[in-house]
Amino acid sequence: MESSDKRSIPLLGTAYFPPVEYFHLLASYPAVEVEACESYQKQSWRNRCTIYSAGGIQTLQIPVCHDNIKSGPVSEILIDYSREWLHQHRIAIISAYRSSPFFEYYWDGIDAILQSRPPKLFDLNLALTRHIAAEMELRCEIIPTSCFVKDAGELDFRSRIHPKSKEGPVFEPKPYYQIFSQKSGFIGNLSILDLLFHEGPQAADFLKG
Repeated sequence: MESSDKRSIPLLGTAYFPPVEYFHLLASYPAVEVEACESYQKQSWRNRCTIYSAGGIQTLQIPVCHDNIKSGPVSEILIDYSREWLHQHRIAIISAYRSSPFFEYYWDGIDAILQSRPPKLFDLNLALTRHIAAEMELRCEIIPTSCFVKDAGELDFRSRIHPKSKEGPVFEPKPYYQIFSQKSGFIGNLSILDLLFHEGPQAADFLKG
């Protein structure tokens, strides 16, 4: 699907615990495509996310194996489990959100996916995204692409939803309760974990604006 003229669903990059704006698109469309055939991009949401810790914004990054970064598609990138990132991420998430209202309700299912240790980054991201979307009762089909999409026109969000995007956020959620907001203020468009753990069943309402 390389023509942008007839595209009717958004095209997204794969993302690790994607930001709220990413899930806004999942809440707004019956289906989205996730680019599986592009080259891997460093310093993007593909292998990182941001959470709200006691010290403010904290970035969690998954290390990847570098053997096939230049030769293979993003769907074939392998996670480097020889490093202690998984334990560190779990501890960071628990420390940041264990006192949030809905952490205990959602964490076990998310943690089970993390601890299943999928070899490929794309597969881990897809499993987490689909699981969280289902928990939020978002009826959006999440479809990996079968070939590289060169131009998706106005519905191409692969570079728009990016830590260094200069276009501004696709979506700004209205403020919601955050544990550390009294100390550091409200911070929007963090990982979807932040919204899910704080708002639970009401999280989907915040995605619709």
